[in-house]
Amino acid sequence: MKLFRSNPTSVPGAKAQARPTRRSSAMAELTRLLKSEEPLCVLDIGPTSAANIRFFTEGGHRIYSQDLLEASSDPALVIEGAEGTAAVDSKKFLEENLPYPNAHFDLVLCWNLADYLDETLVKPVVGRLWSMMKPGAMLLAFFHTREAGPDAPFYRYHVTGSDLLEVHALNPRNAHRKEGTLASSAFRLQRVFNNRHIENLFRDFASIKFFLSRDNIREVLVVR
Repeated sequence: MKLFRSNPTSVPGAKAQARPTRRSSAMAELTRLLKSEEPLCVLDIGPTSAANIRFFTEGGHRIYSQDLLEASSDPALVIEGAEGTAAVDSKKFLEENLPYPNAHFDLVLCWNLADYLDETLVKPVVGRLWSMMKPGAMLLAFFHTREAGPDAPFYRYHVTGSDLLEVHALNPRNAHRKEGTLASSAFRLQRVFNNRHIENLFRDFASIKFFLSRDNIREVLVVR
């Protein structure tokens, strides 16, 4: 396990209303992969980002975008789980989402999905991503540290440079739904993983590398 440290930053002279930016050591590491002469197949599983689509297509790569967090808040997926609590039907979710062939992607941008996704979906989704990735493919994921706090906002990250990300705080689009449903908390921090939990989550992958930052985010790069 390797540990690195990266520092968040803001663009000097940026307008007050502009979204903040942060430097990403993990994205900088990915730059070598993105410089491949062969077009890469990229999967972005966060909310649709025009900036990300533009960044990868201008580099000659193919990018697919699918908002898994939004998809997981579909009320039709809710079933009765252990002890009568609400849960998401993971089998039905995987049947309706991630409809891609095995060994299809060179890069998966997982962002901070695991921190916000319902507990019943986290491991099944990671397992499905493993199947969809080519041997040697890479996956980028962000995890909050415990210092982030339970009210940490859900961020969308937009790639604006080889190591620069624009940080966009999103409000829950389904917050108006009734309390007690999974959708009412779908965009709230569900859990905080420590390094051991993260290693266990990606135990079927070939390698894992951690990058520590000062903004309560742990960046992780894993290799299929």
